[in-house]
Amino acid sequence: MKSLDLYNPFNAPVYYIDTVSSTMDVSRRLAEEDQPHGTVIIADFQESGRGRGQDQGQNRTWEMQSGVNLPFTVLLRFSGIKEIPPALTLRTGLAVSYSIEDFTPSLRGNVKVKWPNDIMIDSKKAVGILCEADGGNVHVGIGINVAQMDFPAHLQEKATSIALASGENISIMSRFVLLEKILLRIYDELETDAGENWKSRLDERLYKKDENVLFIDGAVSSGKEVKGRLCGIGDNGELLVIPKDKKEPQSFITGELVVY
Repeated sequence: MKSLDLYNPFNAPVYYIDTVSSTMDVSRRLAEEDQPHGTVIIADFQESGRGRGQDQGQNRTWEMQSGVNLPFTVLLRFSGIKEIPPALTLRTGLAVSYSIEDFTPSLRGNVKVKWPNDIMIDSKKAVGILCEADGGNVHVGIGINVAQMDFPAHLQEKATSIALASGENISIMSRFVLLEKILLRIYDELETDAGENWKSRLDERLYKKDENVLFIDGAVSSGKEVKGRLCGIGDNGELLVIPKDKKEPQSFITGELVVY
């Protein structure tokens, strides 16, 4: 593991490893070593990158080509669970969505936040976010498809990269420019007054806002389907859906959003 000379507004180190089981695992070790708030660990390749739902037995590994994308984890340290900012995953997604547009201006207006933890470019997933809390420590894992130009057959209709979506030739080294932009945006969202109106700004770029959706309440295997109009986000990041034939929104804190 080596330290990179990259700008980090958290005034914390940025570490790099070529290949790692998961940057989340390294972040946990760094927390045990008392590394500071805002420490970053990035890799060229994760052998066991995790996705949301794996604790429920779902196959949600995060598949990325080596050396062309940006898998990393930011270690955030708070004095306790109550001090963790509300809707942290969504607010991180908001920051990342802005950063992608900062990095690739041609994509402005096409980058959306899909509840609860994905970033979509048009109708395809480009980013996955997973936050894992350990007391007051939060390990914010982010995987961004940056310069990958092809995907396995089972992902071709679902996944994209910044390079594919923009049609631009993105160099491998520019991943670190994107990382610096992301860290600055996350810092602004969580550490400054700029993040105070996060909910209204998130509503503006919420994927499928004011459209009909199918929502699976709880685990995907629950069978609890809710059809209705996605109308926004609650104060703590819950999804608000007005069920079909109802007038008032219903809030959900866990579940799966399916578009139809």
